[in-house]
Order: sequence, then structure tokens, then C-alpha cells
Amino acid sequence: MVSVSGFRGRVGAPLTPELITSLAAAFGTFLREEGGGQTVYLGRDSRTSGPMFTDAARAGLVSVGTSVVDLGVVPTPTLLLAAEEAGAAGALGVTASHNPAEWNALKFAGGDGLFLDAEQMGRFRKLLDKVNYSRASWDELGQVSLDRDAVNRHIERILELPFVDVEALRKRRFHVALDCVHGAGGQMVPALLSQLGCRVSGMGLESDGRFPRDPEPTAANLTGLGELVRSSGAELGFALDPDVDRLALVNGEGDPVGEDLTLALCAHVVLSREWSRGPVVTNLSTSQVVEDVAREAGVPCLRAPVGEVNVARRMEAEGAPVGGEGNGGVILRDLHLTRDAPLGVALILQHLLETGASLKEAVDRWPSYQIVKEKAPFPREQIQEGYAALLAAFQPKGADGREEGQGARGGDGTDDGAGQKDQAGTADQSLVVDRSDGLRLAWPDRREWLHVRPSGTEPVVRFIAEATSRERAEALVARGREILGA
Repeated sequence: MVSVSGFRGRVGAPLTPELITSLAAAFGTFLREEGGGQTVYLGRDSRTSGPMFTDAARAGLVSVGTSVVDLGVVPTPTLLLAAEEAGAAGALGVTASHNPAEWNALKFAGGDGLFLDAEQMGRFRKLLDKVNYSRASWDELGQVSLDRDAVNRHIERILELPFVDVEALRKRRFHVALDCVHGAGGQMVPALLSQLGCRVSGMGLESDGRFPRDPEPTAANLTGLGELVRSSGAELGFALDPDVDRLALVNGEGDPVGEDLTLALCAHVVLSREWSRGPVVTNLSTSQVVEDVAREAGVPCLRAPVGEVNVARRMEAEGAPVGGEGNGGVILRDLHLTRDAPLGVALILQHLLETGASLKEAVDRWPSYQIVKEKAPFPREQIQEGYAALLAAFQPKGADGREEGQGARGGDGTDDGAGQKDQAGTADQSLVVDRSDGLRLAWPDRREWLHVRPSGTEPVVRFIAEATSRERAEALVARGREILGA
């Protein structure tokens, strides 16, 4: 799998140490040709294949004269923050994020702490066409050093944020349950919670990569955390993915509240400060509840294609103070333009502190939507044909049976960020079409949408739909799957 999310594959076939070494050598060469310098920060999540692939990546970088600062097992946001603050040429993460344990990957970032965007990745892939890279001579090999303090620096940066009232949180002493899924967050997140005065009931804190559940922190995978919340009497639960850039929540009754609420509640904290008002940026697959939060604050909600770097670049361009993705990824410009689950932990606690509400009460304050996410194998070479079939099936028809006229504005008060949004249909049948990332069909008057796109992390097509009832959302997904299946 090759995308702006990096190069992912199953360990051993096709992902081998030889391939990792070659990709790392190419990355070091790419950064030098881009004028970024010759030092790369290297880190990994807790996967059992991590040490092997980290050794291979380090060798590839050193072989082309790139020096390496090795952070060991750290959250991905920690790695990117460390590289940015040090003025490094770039960062290389050995992590497959939320994929199962048999997967691993390389994630490539520049010196700004952002992953390579589509344009940069395109230039990098052209470089990969070269058979050989210029290797350094014996006296020009890159040097290797260790940095074991990056996690502590990351924690300090979060505690220094003007949005987080550390002393008040310490007095409040929240009792939280925490599921780190045996990922890279087992050291950092308990330490952060301790600094915030929390009592912690934990599970999966060992960073050994032996994931006891599907590591993606979706509602279906949080049964164990819900049981821990109930048995321990915790006020809420936090669930992480292996590389700690996604945060999911469980309320005090042990019920998952949906990953999209993470961004919504965190954004509310940021936008409640007059001095931090500004647009919210999220991706096309994120819940409308983020629009509701933005609307209350009197700011626009801007949309970007799925992918952390796409949201980050749009935030950068718009001067947005907060943004992220509906998968539980929160980005705060005052910290860094990277999805950051530990940041999300602090902001969620701050939200509950300021509102005096339980997590369930905080969620119930906002309109209730049901979002359904499914995935299915689909040949990528036929995806454009599939989009055409979807559009033909859902497009409103005029009285003569032809498609009705299309305008240039969106009907939901949001912006897709790509100038590729059309509107068609009558007032009660308006359809907003967005082609900037797969195909997104939205019916603002009904508060419903369907997004169909190839995954950047798995060999599948994703179907995401949202409506005011689960039945309506499931029906949209089922209809989308039926049309593509035909």
C-alpha cells in the first residue's frame, strides 16, 4: 500500500528488511536533494517487527550519508514534534498505525514535522525509480545518536499549553481508565495523566506489540475498556491506537461515544477562547457534529481530503487553530500540525473540567448523529466506473428524466477546499457532490451524507455514511455497496 500515509505491507511478504533499507536510503537521498539537510529523526511503535525494520531503516539512512537520531519506541506525534523542534531534515516512523500486528510501514515526514503531501510523495516516488542511490564512502557515513528524552519534552509542551489548566485539573483528580493496546503510548500517556493529577486504571500498558484486540480504536473494539470503566468506577475511558495519534472515548457507563466526538469536544475547548477563534478544518469523512461546534463558535468548518497531511496543510493555509480527523485525531496549531492523542487526552479532561459535565452529558449537549463505517474489497482499476454508477443512481432527475442543473456552491455551509463541489436538485432534494477525495454525496437538508473512497492504509474501499438515525446511515452504506457490487 503506497499513499500519503506511507508505504505499508504485511511483514515478510512484501515488507522485508531489504525493502525497508532501500526505501530509507532513498528517503535520505530525497531529503538531501530537497535541500533539507542530513539528519533524520527515527522512531517506531511497539510492533514485534519494529526492531528489525528500525535496524534496516537506520542502515539505509546511514549508507547514504544521513545521520540518524534514534528515539526508540515513541508515539508518532512525539517523533514529529522532536524532529520539528530540532530543525532536522525529516523524520521516519516505523509504524503501521492502527493496522493489525502482521503489518508494518514507513511514514515519511519533512523537517516541518508534517508527513509528505501528495506533491512531495510524487517527487519521492519518482526518485524510487532509480535502481541505485549514491552511497557514502567509509569516511562520510552518517552518524547515529540516541534521544531518550523526547517523550518528556512532549509532555512538557502539552502542560505548557494555554488551553490546559494544570493546577485545576490536579485538584479535580479525574479517575480515568486507559487502554494503550500494548502500543507505544504505554509510557507517555500514564505519565501525562499522572502530571494532570489523574487516578489511572490501566490495561494494555506494556509496549510489546502483542495487541490483544484489533488495534483500531473503533467502538466495536472497546468492549474491554468499557468493562474496565465499569469495574473500576472510572469516570471515563481513553483508548489509543499503537502509534498514539488517535484517541477514542468511553463514557462513565462503559459505552463508546464515537471517535468523531473526540475532535468535536477538543475543538470546543479551543474555540471557547476569544483569542483562538478561527476556522476548524476536518476531513470529508468526519461527523457533522464538528460543523455544529464550529457554528456555535461562529466560525466556518472547512473540509479537506482524508489524510492527516491534507488536513494539516489546509490548517496551515487557513490559519486554523484546531482541526483533525473523525477517527479520533486532534491537531492543535499551538502545539504542532500533527494528530496527537496525548494532546486530545488533556483537552478532553479540560472540557469536562470547564463544563462540570460527565462525558455522557458533554456528548448529549450536541445533536445526535449515527455514523456507519464499512469496508469491502474492490478492484481499484474500476473505481472511477464505480463512482459514475453511484452518481447516476443518487443524482436527482428533472421532470424530463435528465439530471438537473448543477451550481458551484455547496448547500451545507461548509467548503470542500478543492473547488470540486457541485449542487444539484431542488431545495428538499439538494445533493452536494464532492470529488476531491473519492466521491462524497451529501444531502444537507436531510443532514445525511455518504463518502466512498479507496483506503490509503488497506487494500479496500471504505463506505462511510452519516444520518440522524442508524437505519438511514446503514441504508446509505448498503445502497452504496449494492451499486458498486453491481
